[in-house]
Amino acid sequence: MLRLEKTDITLANFRLQADLSIADGARVAVMGPSGAGKSTLIGAVAGFVPLRSGQVLWDETRIDALAPAKRPLSILFQDNNLLPHLSVFDNVALGVDPNLRLKPDQRAAVMQALAETGLDGLEARKPGQLSGGQISRAGLARVLLRARPVILLDEPFAALGPALKRQMLDLVARIADETGATVLMITHDPGDARRLCDEILLVADGVAHPPAPTEALLADPPPALKAYLG
Repeated sequence: MLRLEKTDITLANFRLQADLSIADGARVAVMGPSGAGKSTLIGAVAGFVPLRSGQVLWDETRIDALAPAKRPLSILFQDNNLLPHLSVFDNVALGVDPNLRLKPDQRAAVMQALAETGLDGLEARKPGQLSGGQISRAGLARVLLRARPVILLDEPFAALGPALKRQMLDLVARIADETGATVLMITHDPGDARRLCDEILLVADGVAHPPAPTEALLADPPPALKAYLG
């Protein structure tokens, strides 16, 4: 279980509080108005944003004092975290060893992750030679290879067209099913939330609220979510 216990995040004039739990294997859409603090919340879980007070726990063990690389999670941003000067293979292999000194079994694991995400045969290409969907798949291949129990998605598919976005969401669902990972995904699209997530975590008015069932929340949204959805 991922738990944010009486957390307070204060940045200049911005403040966000959270006191909530997310069950193992849950898929949660993080939604709310622009500027409400969705990325700040994800950043705090990942270790990029410091807490003023409170704690972040995974399976009852505090992780808020750990460096981002030491936390039991993978994070995928909108730019998919790919380095332009590295090949697809090397970009994915960073999930195994940042120094890219791979043993034969590790190289085999990278190739397997590429195959499972539909990128076999493209391992020598650079990110600039890939389509938007292929770039997203490379980012997901690295997430798959890392096999961390928590996956954080900060709108990685926002720039994709509807059909390709659905493919990527379905791929995330498959990865989560296969690994049992807990997923938190920032999105502005209720359709994305419905497709992937059973719950929505609303961030509004300085508070990250505990997750609530997706369909119930979208059918009868609170004022902050209703205004956000238009």
